[in-house]
Amino acid sequence: MPRKAQSASVAEQQAAPGGTAAVDRALSLLTAFRRGEDALGLHDLAERSQQHKSTVLRLLASLQHAQLVLRGADGRYRLGPGVARLYAVYAASFSLELVVMPQLRALVDLTGESAAFHVRRGEARLCLYRVDSPNPVRDHIRTGDVLPLDRGAGGHVLMAFSGAQGERYAQIRRDGVLVVSGDRVPQLAGISAPCFDARQGAGGGP
Repeated sequence: MPRKAQSASVAEQQAAPGGTAAVDRALSLLTAFRRGEDALGLHDLAERSQQHKSTVLRLLASLQHAQLVLRGADGRYRLGPGVARLYAVYAASFSLELVVMPQLRALVDLTGESAAFHVRRGEARLCLYRVDSPNPVRDHIRTGDVLPLDRGAGGHVLMAFSGAQGERYAQIRRDGVLVVSGDRVPQLAGISAPCFDARQGAGGGP
């Protein structure tokens, strides 16, 4: 009988409420793979998931059957074509609006201020999504409005993470957030942070 681990596994630490332990354990193996790594050995997978090797081997058998991992001739494991198939399905059905709008609504509920998501369009920025503050006094930007790239918190953040040079933009990249007051409209203050895609490319900012 396998000896119980002295510390909780990654799956136990991050268990889904009401979920299935075996599924949590298998998913913890998939999330053990990191960008830039070609393959992982059994020891690496067991160490990163904090599970016994015997448990990891059983889970890998199921993941291999689903083609979510492949075992190479060297005995090491790689992500399999099943992952690519799932990603293709996800990408085909992906809606940025379904991801962004709930976050904007949550920000408005939390702060009482308007929240928006901007993307860079050449030398300007486009307000792609927006949720207005319930307050009567607010900035009246609308979805679809085009704004200057070199003014306002959102514009400066997009410039910084598009590679703009200078100490101001270097500081924004270090801080990961920018607060400005009166930069675009004298009576307004704004706060902005970058939003990244899966490749860590800056795609927009509120």
